Amino acid sequence: MERFGAQGVTFIVSLVLARVLDPEIYGTVALVTVITSILQVFIDGGLGAALIQKKDADNYDFSTVFYFNIVFCFMLYGVLFISAPLFASAYSEPDLTPVVRTSGLILIISGVKNILQAYVSKYLLFKKFFFATLGGTIAAAITGIWMAYHGYGVWALVAQNLINTGIDTIILWMIVRWRPKCYFSYKRLRILFSYGWKLLVSALIDRLWTQLRQLIIGGLYSAKDLAFYNKGHEFPEYATAAINTSIDSVLLPVMAKSQDNIEEVRDLTRRSIMLSSYVMWPVMMGLSACAEPMIRILITEKWIAAVPYLRIFCITYAFYPVHSANLSAIKAVGRSDIFLKLEIIKKVSGAIILFVSMWSGPMVMAFSLLISGILGQVINSWPNKKLLGYSYRQQVRDIFPSVLLSAFMFLAVYLISFLPWPDLLIISVQIPVGILVYILGSAIFKMEPFLLIMKVLFRKDRIYG
Repeated sequence: MERFGAQGVTFIVSLVLARVLDPEIYGTVALVTVITSILQVFIDGGLGAALIQKKDADNYDFSTVFYFNIVFCFMLYGVLFISAPLFASAYSEPDLTPVVRTSGLILIISGVKNILQAYVSKYLLFKKFFFATLGGTIAAAITGIWMAYHGYGVWALVAQNLINTGIDTIILWMIVRWRPKCYFSYKRLRILFSYGWKLLVSALIDRLWTQLRQLIIGGLYSAKDLAFYNKGHEFPEYATAAINTSIDSVLLPVMAKSQDNIEEVRDLTRRSIMLSSYVMWPVMMGLSACAEPMIRILITEKWIAAVPYLRIFCITYAFYPVHSANLSAIKAVGRSDIFLKLEIIKKVSGAIILFVSMWSGPMVMAFSLLISGILGQVINSWPNKKLLGYSYRQQVRDIFPSVLLSAFMFLAVYLISFLPWPDLLIISVQIPVGILVYILGSAIFKMEPFLLIMKVLFRKDRIYG
């Protein structure tokens, strides 16, 4: 509910803003977001995951990380504030300096939010996220839309991001009972950091890698190209955040509690991959099939160049359940060293693919990300053949029925787009047809994830919470 609510509101706001603002403005904000999102990795430093993974983490551990984060966040913001003109000069955009400095305030806010999130996740208090995230998202939505309609341009997006994180953090602070004690231990910090630094380096490599394409597109091509690339990325990302993140955020703390029982971790990994893929693949294939009429209806013809990117990213994101479940299992059993090695292997191979593709245009670069993603899921799953006794071949066998049925559904939905009907009528037919085909296929072939979901939904003794 928290993920779908937040992503739903954010999605609606993005549609409104996309209709009001020009693509160039989105491209400008995307460049700023690249820098802040990279620095955001340092705030966590893997310490949040270390608190979740550590069995006997107590208030002294949380307090130690809290004070460390606060000091470190101010240092990071100081670096960003001083270097903002250099960043603006590198992209020949002098107006970026105040935008970077203002957007960077999110780093300080995140220093507090990070520990609260770790506490909520460790003790499975996810209802807290629901109220905090929804409150921040709605407040940011109202502010962003009001500023966009009153001509504030790029500052509408900057304010939206800051208010979203700020209100979210304030609400979490009010409803979560944890408070830091006047305690700091270098010894405890070292213990947590010995696990977390590998995750920090892994996350930094991953974030740099994710943002590198945007930096290259913004540098070699244009802000408009970057805007179309990001908008195509945005739609499937909303769906992924709502579906896969919902499962993944619960998966790590639950696995961590069962880390000494390999069979239970394997079962959790398998169920996560099957259930997430069963939901993710039809959503991504349905979104891809409806892409063109959907873009024209929701954000107008001026964004139609984002459609090819959207379809490529839909396939890329469809594989994410395999990525995240395997990586969660590796983190849960305490093998952050393997996690780091996997990131290095994936990024080295991905860098070669990117270097070859970057000279051929943004579209080829998007295809290269798809190739890297497919290769990455194989690499991520490889250690779990030994750690859990759950090989990549078994994983493919578990998701294959969902992939095959989703492909058939895509064909049925995509053919409807060739009918000589208005866009609104076409998409009104495509969505129910896609849902009907997938559910009927699941029932006819008695697919395991479908039967499991039905069992959970309709059993009389199910527990709500």
